[in-house]
Amino acid sequence: MNVIALDAMGGDNAPFEIVKGAVESLKNNKSDITILLVGIENKIEAELAKYTYDKTRMKVVGASEVIGTDEVPTVAIKNKKDSSIVVGLTLVKEGKAKAFVSAGNTGALLTGATVIVGRIKGIERPALGTLIPNKKGFYFLMDAGANVDCKPSYLVQFAKMGAIYVENMQNIKNPRVGIVNIGVEREKGNALTKEAHELLAQQTNIHFVGNVEARDLPSDVADVIVCDGFVGNVILKYTEGFGTAILSLVKEELMSSTLSKIGALLASKAFKNIKRRFDYSDVGGAPFLGLKSLVVKAHGSAKARDIVGAINQCSLFIESDIINKIQND
Repeated sequence: MNVIALDAMGGDNAPFEIVKGAVESLKNNKSDITILLVGIENKIEAELAKYTYDKTRMKVVGASEVIGTDEVPTVAIKNKKDSSIVVGLTLVKEGKAKAFVSAGNTGALLTGATVIVGRIKGIERPALGTLIPNKKGFYFLMDAGANVDCKPSYLVQFAKMGAIYVENMQNIKNPRVGIVNIGVEREKGNALTKEAHELLAQQTNIHFVGNVEARDLPSDVADVIVCDGFVGNVILKYTEGFGTAILSLVKEELMSSTLSKIGALLASKAFKNIKRRFDYSDVGGAPFLGLKSLVVKAHGSAKARDIVGAINQCSLFIESDIINKIQND
């Protein structure tokens, strides 16, 4: 049975949406997972009291502290030893859980994961990966913000880990790997991207397709996109903001006149289908790859459906034995 630890206190909607998502996950997964809800016990128990669930598969693990979103990650991890993040990561380190999910402080989660769970031998820097919608589905962005400054060798490892993840989690055989750059030509870019390109082109165990410009990311140009964490986080945040702005603008225009309202009604099914294709809730959170065990960062505004997606993601990750595949690559 797969045991998954869940930070019940992390995120904007904790603990009510987190607990609700955990309960729904048990209903969807009949017998293959057990969930450890980590956090302030009386608050978690008060939420659990609202539901009927299999008590043999849901346990509460007490943690008296919570790391806030505005706290300095290194200081918080050092000083708050009984926080839900530290306790959850320790459960993973000790083998009491196979994965940990948190919607809490991103920096604290990544810092704690590196210090407490530890890196796979040979991995220079773990990286945060995330699925971003494109024209035909999703592409997997590595690194989405864990490593602001990178060496070329880091990007090669990001590419390999990302390819393993996508092949197993998205069922894409021999996934295409590209590197974000200011032009598709081989000689374009800064020192990092130029050297990383040369190293990636020498790899025989990944399908490297070369440089990819940012304007082409929404198209189906690659399955895995690699870059340093600074560039990756800019891409991630811009994509989120632009998507929200476009949806708002379309809604505003559709409601601007009687004629456009009639057109919106006639095209409502098409609009719903497009919105569904760009909904990331079901794909789970952002995995921190390169660690000895799985750590997943859920969105800070995660609701129950997002938590269900993250737990399903953990189950598939564990069943696919991705940690061992990265170790043996």
